[in-house]
Amino acid sequence: MKKTALLIMVITILSKVFGFAREITLSYLYGASSISDAYLISITIPSVIFGFVATGLGAGYIPMYSKIIQDDGEIDANRFTNNLINILILICTIIILAGLLFTEQIVKIFASGFEGGTFALTVQFTKISLLAIYFTGIVSIFSGYLQIKGNYIIPALIGLPLNIFVILSIILSKSTNILVLAVGYVVAVASQLLLMIPFMGKNKFKYKIIFDLKDKYIINMAYIALPIILGVSVNQINMLVDRTIASQIVVGGISALNYANRLNGFVQGIFVLSIATALYPMISKMAAENNIGGLKSSLAEAITGINLLVIPSTVVSMVFVTPIVTILFGRGAFDNQAIHMTSNALFFYSIGMVGFGLRDILSRAFYSMQDTKTPMINAAIGMVLNIILNIILSKYMGIGGLALATSIAATLTTVLLFISLRKKIGPFGMKQISISFLKILFASLIMGILAKLCFDKLIAILSQNLSLFMAIGIGAVSYFVIIYFMKIEDVDVLVKAVKRTLRKSTA
Repeated sequence: MKKTALLIMVITILSKVFGFAREITLSYLYGASSISDAYLISITIPSVIFGFVATGLGAGYIPMYSKIIQDDGEIDANRFTNNLINILILICTIIILAGLLFTEQIVKIFASGFEGGTFALTVQFTKISLLAIYFTGIVSIFSGYLQIKGNYIIPALIGLPLNIFVILSIILSKSTNILVLAVGYVVAVASQLLLMIPFMGKNKFKYKIIFDLKDKYIINMAYIALPIILGVSVNQINMLVDRTIASQIVVGGISALNYANRLNGFVQGIFVLSIATALYPMISKMAAENNIGGLKSSLAEAITGINLLVIPSTVVSMVFVTPIVTILFGRGAFDNQAIHMTSNALFFYSIGMVGFGLRDILSRAFYSMQDTKTPMINAAIGMVLNIILNIILSKYMGIGGLALATSIAATLTTVLLFISLRKKIGPFGMKQISISFLKILFASLIMGILAKLCFDKLIAILSQNLSLFMAIGIGAVSYFVIIYFMKIEDVDVLVKAVKRTLRKSTA
């Protein structure tokens, strides 16, 4: 798993660099404005309306396909895949038609604070961006299929064409027509599917027109996927509430939340998603084979791996929040107010980084065992808490209160998932995980203090950008030195692997 996760991590970093370029381009040309708010809401709507369905189907597809392979063979598994794709196309068509019919009402739900030109522009954007739903659905199934077949590279690479086409559309929209923003988004999502199609064929998949709603696998899949869909829809409702309240607080509030969330998502995408992508097909197979011991071991390893990478990232984000936002977005139309709002949101999102990451890993552990109800109930508890905290904290803290509410809810739901998982599979190394967590936290805090001291000294003689990079670099070296001497198991394994590679190279 470690080699696969590392490969995915490298590809994801490349994709995330382009993702940042996308956000920087948007912030440079449109800042935190009514236009950027309208655009971001218009691409949020399709993901909320259908994204939870795609996520549910994607998460339910992998364990179901693994079970069919185990019980009935590859022919039945591929027939199931074709049937699922065709049913999905029908569902997408119904959702898009309903979305086009009630676009204005939908926009009012998502951004109740929008009025006049901003509202009209959002409606125009949304009518176009809804078409992306077709491609999102099929991509979720294709990604699962390729991962099952051991091809992790292509699903990890699909973010590259997406971000490249979005960047081009943002640039073109400034000199041509503002609607190019929405059209470019649809083209960008479609490019992901086009990238995957040739590799589906190489992995022995042939598309066939099969449509059978009564198929036993589809019915079983619905039982698995429905709670996932409901659980993920809860997260989408949280996003909806966040952005609705943000639209009422201040112009550009939605954009500030988006930019901060993207920065937070950078860490999640590189570290958490890489580990989760490699872990999920593997533990799904273990669950199908009733290999609970292997599942526990892999899960504990993944949890410590995430802590090892995400905790220091959390400290860096909180210590250097304003310099990071300034370096990445502080130019063009992105003014001081936008920097302040985004920094405020990022600081409070950072508090929940570990909670966000571990929640995804633990949820997948339940999904692999075809228990989708527990994460759904957990997500519902988190949603209620998040909404209550949103209403309370936003009154006193503004945009930052919305981010803090999300972080608190994510952390609580993660704790509840840990408790539920232990009840389900028994002990899975929580004592060792806790000891490693405390060691990593200590090393991260020392790193943060040292990096901040270096930054304060360096900025007196160097530019802010160079001072920040050097301070973070010094902090990173100190962190890895400290955790090496703390004898954390995963670090020892990694060091031994590096030493073996160096010996082979020397030989």
